[in-house]
Parts: sequence; structure tokens; C-alpha cells
Amino acid sequence: MALVTLTTDFGTADGYVGAMKGVILRLAPGTRIVDITHDVPPQDIAAAAFALFQAAPHFPAGAIHVAVVDPGVGGKRREIILDDGKFRFVGPDNGIFSLVCPNVRSGYHITAPTFRAPVVAATFHGRDIFSPAAARLAAGSFPSEAGPRVLLEGSLGGRPLLMSRGGQQVTGHVVHVDRFGNLITNIPADALPARAAVRIGTVEIPLISLMYQDVARSQLVAYVGSCDTLEIAVRDGSARDVLELGRGEAVVVTGRGESPP
Repeated sequence: MALVTLTTDFGTADGYVGAMKGVILRLAPGTRIVDITHDVPPQDIAAAAFALFQAAPHFPAGAIHVAVVDPGVGGKRREIILDDGKFRFVGPDNGIFSLVCPNVRSGYHITAPTFRAPVVAATFHGRDIFSPAAARLAAGSFPSEAGPRVLLEGSLGGRPLLMSRGGQQVTGHVVHVDRFGNLITNIPADALPARAAVRIGTVEIPLISLMYQDVARSQLVAYVGSCDTLEIAVRDGSARDVLELGRGEAVVVTGRGESPP
């Protein structure tokens, strides 16, 4: 049985998500549909990219991940299918997949009539393009049947938040702030130098801890979170509120010993 996930900024007060599910089930009866989230802030591509990064890898191989946060709907951006060898991703070429499959550099432009509705509304590609395309994949079609192979141009929010290394120093950025006010970065655990200190804004955290309880209440703590990336938090509080910093903020990690191999 095929499995399709949905990630959107549509919310659940309207019938938009229901319409997408209806199309998928009509074209590929028996498909399992799982909601990752529909509470992405409106038009927030970066937040959607992180939600996918956080959840999509934990699904069974073969899952089809549909993501629709699409400020450019009806514009020049392409409708694409990506295949990273484990999952297929269906959505706009606007950077929404840049965290969950950063090494995929090509995909397929959804142009085949069988992968699209007979009539496509300019403002609802989720229903009329991405849902039919996901349904065709769920029914056994190959991504290459959707249309021509293309090189990808999209990046996170139009500008990639890059990580760089130099000697004992790693520089990254906050890519997400969760509901607890934790600042989640794009610096993976395997990039962290030994015995490292963390600087964000004008504040330095002298070491990376294992868990919140390594520091006293209301104190800042840096640690490797559940996404296996560096996070900054305040024990029993909000790092966002204490530091008054958020997504896009630079984070510098400096080693005080030898880097791991």
C-alpha cells in the first residue's frame, strides 16, 4: 500500500487539505495519507523545509512526500518530483526540499497530462498538480514519466543558509525556532570541533552539553538535539525570548582541542 505525506500552510479550517486528499484517493484508491503538518506559517518556505527535514526521513522507504508552501503559485517556478533513492518528493521548485534532500541536484518537471488535472487552477496547484502527481506515483508510475529531467535552482527561502568550516571553527545559522523557543541550527553533530564553545550574537556558551539538566534553571545551554544538529536553549525557558534572536542568526562554534576525525 502506497504512503503519501502532506505538508502545507493551508491550516485545517478550510477544505483545501481535504480536496488534496480527495484527489489522491480518487486516483489511487487505498493510498495511506499521513499529515506531517498543515500549520506552517503562511508562505514560510523555510519553516516548511525544516518540518520536512524533521519528519520525512523517519517514514518507511518508498514514501511520497508532498509539500505545498508556495508563494509563487501560478508564477515561473516549476512543479517538480525529486527522487533521492529512498523517497519521492512532490512540490514547487522553491527551496522547500533543500534541507531534506540537499544533495539532489536534478528532478522532473511535472508536465505530463496524466500527472495533472485536466483543468489547472492558477491558485491551487496543490489540488490540481501536486496531488495528481503524487497519486500517479502511488499507483506505480515512475518519476521520469512526469516530464523532462531538469536541473534545480531553488534554495532555502531563495538564499541558502550555508555552513562553513575553517580550522577549529564552524559557522552556521539558526534555521528553526520551535514552540519552546529553542534555536535549532544547521550545524550537524559530526561537524562540531572537540571541546567547543558556541557564540550567538554577543553571547558565548563555554561548552556543549548533553542535556538541559547540565545547567541550572534559566541558564543558556548548547547541545545536540533530536535532529542531530546543534541547538541552543534556555533550561525551563525560551532562548528566543532571552536572546531576542531567531532564524537566520549566525552561530559560531570554536574548538578548544583536536577536531574529531
